[in-house]
Amino acid sequence: MTEQRLFPKPLSERPITPFASAEQAWFWFVRCQTARIEGARVIADAGEVVRPCDPDDVYNAVMRLKQGGALTDRHLQVIEYYGLVERLPDPRDLREQPKHDLWCATMAALEPELIARDIVELRPPETFDNEDVMIEMSGDLSPCGM
Repeated sequence: MTEQRLFPKPLSERPITPFASAEQAWFWFVRCQTARIEGARVIADAGEVVRPCDPDDVYNAVMRLKQGGALTDRHLQVIEYYGLVERLPDPRDLREQPKHDLWCATMAALEPELIARDIVELRPPETFDNEDVMIEMSGDLSPCGM
């Protein structure tokens, strides 16, 4: 029997930048997939920013959620369509409100999967109450300098 030899992917010399959110990772995946369909070859470490995964890793995470029952075909239709048009569903538009709800549910399910695989970086929510980010305001704070 022939011994199987594995060749690990070379690690980049540049710093790896995880995605800030599942939405950002999804839009990146859709752009990469569109480029593939148009004939481009996706080459690791060829872009300006080095990502911690291949586009297929994001797709596989979505498919695991689908197979596990967390996502339905309708969820996939919504993220596919809005991924291709590169925008979020508008919650203010009554026609898009149900799609916005499906989008949010999909991203809420996807984000922990991507965080567990170090594709998305878990960041604390930014609030005005964050002590580390507080800035002391000084000077005249009255409106219009009154």
